[in-house]
Amino acid sequence: MLITLELYVMLVLANGTPVVAARLLKDRWSAPVDGDRLWGDGRPVFGHSKTWRGVASGTLACALFSLATGLGFVFGVVFGLLGLAGDLLSSFIKRRLGLVSSARALGLDQIPEALLPMLLAMVWLPVSVWVLIAVVVLFTVSNILASPLLYRLGIRRQPH
Repeated sequence: MLITLELYVMLVLANGTPVVAARLLKDRWSAPVDGDRLWGDGRPVFGHSKTWRGVASGTLACALFSLATGLGFVFGVVFGLLGLAGDLLSSFIKRRLGLVSSARALGLDQIPEALLPMLLAMVWLPVSVWVLIAVVVLFTVSNILASPLLYRLGIRRQPH
């Protein structure tokens, strides 16, 4: 049960730390991952809000938490990178669908960034498929429910 909570917290850190870092650091280290390049369809590859600062801060937060909980620094780095890769994958798909940055896409906004690192957890730790499902569902539901509150508190720029 503890591992379920630890993995959930790591997903929240990978997802939330970049938002906090953006608020604290403003425009510093805000280079977009895609270098503001456009895909063949004329749309951004990921979008301007996906930054190297976010990748670094989300990964570091996961790594430090993972180290503190005994899961290991390397596990935390890989877990965080996979979570952020899932977020980039979501953004890539949303851009191909013609959705603008920060547009709402239920499930697509949550599942890839939870599923990819949880697949790692299944192999690395190992955890059961039931833990994977529980953490992905918990992360998805809590993200959907918490987003409007975080928006009202001024932490998120969009209510979804």
